Amino acid sequence: MIGALTDAITRLADLGGPVVLILAGLSVLALAVMVYKLWQFAAAGVGRHAALRDAVAAWDAGDRSMARAALGRSTSYLKPVIGMAMSGQRDAARLEAEAETRFARLESGFRFLDTVAQTAPLLGLFGTVLGMISAFQALQAAGEQVDPSILAGGIWVALMTTAVGLAVAMPTALVLSWFEARMEAERVLAEKAVHTILSPGGGAKAATVPQGAVAHA
Repeated sequence: MIGALTDAITRLADLGGPVVLILAGLSVLALAVMVYKLWQFAAAGVGRHAALRDAVAAWDAGDRSMARAALGRSTSYLKPVIGMAMSGQRDAARLEAEAETRFARLESGFRFLDTVAQTAPLLGLFGTVLGMISAFQALQAAGEQVDPSILAGGIWVALMTTAVGLAVAMPTALVLSWFEARMEAERVLAEKAVHTILSPGGGAKAATVPQGAVAHA
């Protein structure tokens, strides 16, 4: 098995040069990071906040016991943050910082994926330039006995590095965009939940109605 892998790497190096080998290594690393992030998102329950939403809605309506019961059923990674808010933590900046700490863990690896998405096309272009230089050098060395296949073969190999670079960059950029969209939705949810707990609409109405009735009387 190791011999077959070595042969495959050798053929890949012969076909596209060291740039293709670098791009292949980056693609393997990027795929590993993507798989890990998917597992991490699933383990943290990203996007699964039904019980947490029920708790926030019950708190907003003024039903504290139901809110705490719903929060107890939640498996969201944001549960500790909302629990702090329900337990009397009134500092919004502190609560948002706690949420950001959890977001930072989920966003680890995003910078690497972004680097791969931006660098892979440039590496592919670099390989193409090197391949074109080699092709024209071979054409020059042929002198008067120019064979068009020498130039065509060199250009084909050179352009392959660009194709490989784009093949690595495009899916990486798409997956990274999806990850970032998910995290943006998580931030919106956390911000709304924190501010709802700190300034519940139901509780405010419940407090103002008796005062208005007393004033009217």
